[in-house]
Amino acid sequence: MAQLPIQKRGRGNNGGGEPSSSGTATASTNQLPIIPTSTGTLTDELAALFECPVCFEIVLPPIMQCHVGHLVCSSCRPKLSCCPTCRGTLGNIRNLAMEKVANNLMFPCKHKQTGCRVSLGLNEKAEHEEVCEFRPYSCPCPGASCSWQGQLEKVMVHLQHAHKNITTLNGEDIVFLATDINLPGAVDWVMMQSCFGHHFMLVLEKQEKCDGHTQFFAIVQLIGSRKQAEHFAYRLELNGNRRRLTWEAMPRSSHEGVASAIMGSDCLVFDTSIAQLFADNNGNLGINVTISVVC
Repeated sequence: MAQLPIQKRGRGNNGGGEPSSSGTATASTNQLPIIPTSTGTLTDELAALFECPVCFEIVLPPIMQCHVGHLVCSSCRPKLSCCPTCRGTLGNIRNLAMEKVANNLMFPCKHKQTGCRVSLGLNEKAEHEEVCEFRPYSCPCPGASCSWQGQLEKVMVHLQHAHKNITTLNGEDIVFLATDINLPGAVDWVMMQSCFGHHFMLVLEKQEKCDGHTQFFAIVQLIGSRKQAEHFAYRLELNGNRRRLTWEAMPRSSHEGVASAIMGSDCLVFDTSIAQLFADNNGNLGINVTISVVC
């Protein structure tokens, strides 16, 4: 097995229209345009009318408009003193007709540019985008005040440039060596493991509770999506002095992160007394880490 000491650190969101009786269209912001019964080019063009001219996101109800009828999203509206399209007065006018139109359209996911091909109704859009596999990845380092976000293929590049002190070991069976586990305060130990063409981040987090009780949380996350993570399993093992403590689970994806798993104790959890049973005389703790492919 490869074995190296691990880096550790302290821990530091125009009006619509409908045909008149004579067959000509009359403009009115209070009337609904005809909505095609099946998806097609016209529906796509209508959906494009809902793009906010300020943030370029889809304008969702409540939909605000200027006196002429230009739309702006409710998030951008408080920041504006005039219409960004015509420079006219904004006021506080809701376009109820367009809100009804919006309820009959399928909108593309806001992560369309990065590969998502899903179109959804208003009721499903926000929920899908929260868990969309094409949403930006955040820096996976725990306890670091790093605000980086980017696409999956850029995560490892970011880690190699911005977090150079994180050790990387190759192979599916390694030893994660956390040094000086007796250090006071909250501490994270982090390392990378590369195998099966993927990168895994191993995290050991030490937390001190208000009552003075100390706990350790060990977990593995895949630098990838949840669907990719479902193809793997990891095993953590503390072994020594004729004792053994193990934990097996599916790795978290870096989209999910490890914070919620640690908060729910969905990982290897042990306290100081258990840590001392497996640590050496210098306060170093070795955790055997095995990654396997799930068929």
